[in-house]
Amino acid sequence: MQYRKFGNTSHDVSIIGQGTWYLDRGDRKQAVAALRRGLDLGMTHIDTAEMYGDAELVIAEAIDGRRDEAYLVSKVLPSNASRRGTITACERSLKRLKTDRLDCYLLHWQGSFPLSDTVEAFEQLVSAGKIRSWGVSNFDAGDLDELLTVAGEGKIACNQVLYHLQERAIEHAVIPWCAEHGVAVVAYSPFGHNDFPDQRSKGGAVLQTIAKRLGVSTRQVALAFLARETHVFPIPKASSMEHAAENAAAGDLVLSADDIAALDQAFPRGPKPRSLPML
Repeated sequence: MQYRKFGNTSHDVSIIGQGTWYLDRGDRKQAVAALRRGLDLGMTHIDTAEMYGDAELVIAEAIDGRRDEAYLVSKVLPSNASRRGTITACERSLKRLKTDRLDCYLLHWQGSFPLSDTVEAFEQLVSAGKIRSWGVSNFDAGDLDELLTVAGEGKIACNQVLYHLQERAIEHAVIPWCAEHGVAVVAYSPFGHNDFPDQRSKGGAVLQTIAKRLGVSTRQVALAFLARETHVFPIPKASSMEHAAENAAAGDLVLSADDIAALDQAFPRGPKPRSLPML
């Protein structure tokens, strides 16, 4: 597993992390085992949110006795992101996760509360030792400009956004913005949302050809393509130990320039959208 500096923090984080959206809807024992297997294989970055049902409770069980191995991230809902509400939501997540701190805490998307209130709460949580850093999710470049005006340089750890082979809109403005300001890009739903390329499709055939030549899976190729930029961190979900091992192996896969060019052509990023895609 490769590790990289995580945005404007002092921490090195696995380039492939572990997502947990819908993790609570399957077999809980398998979910816990998958997360633990991921930790065994170096996928230290575990992402969750208060919106993700009981995912925080599943994670608490998975990291019991292993908290120091994990880079733990959760998110506050915009409806809770007032100054006091952010602190209350964080404390609630800490209790559910059975830990005394988060490594990073995110605003899930921009809502009606002023960003200045949320940022003030984040900084208060940092001072109290309840979070080590903070960031955002689903922020477009314009939103990031607004946030930068409020927070200043060097404060935003990451921006978590939708990014997969068939949805590359963030390459137009978000990825360049984050690169310029030292902000990590966390790619959620890196396999798409139940629409991973079929091998019978044109793009799927290219994926299959590259995977077969390298002796890896098509999903590992997809993750390596997303992680080709040094500040991008995909966070696939795994519902089994086998899937966790498959995801983790992508952390050592480096694609050639020819492979990247072939995938770029097979999955064109398309025109810049009017608004940031999100799930």
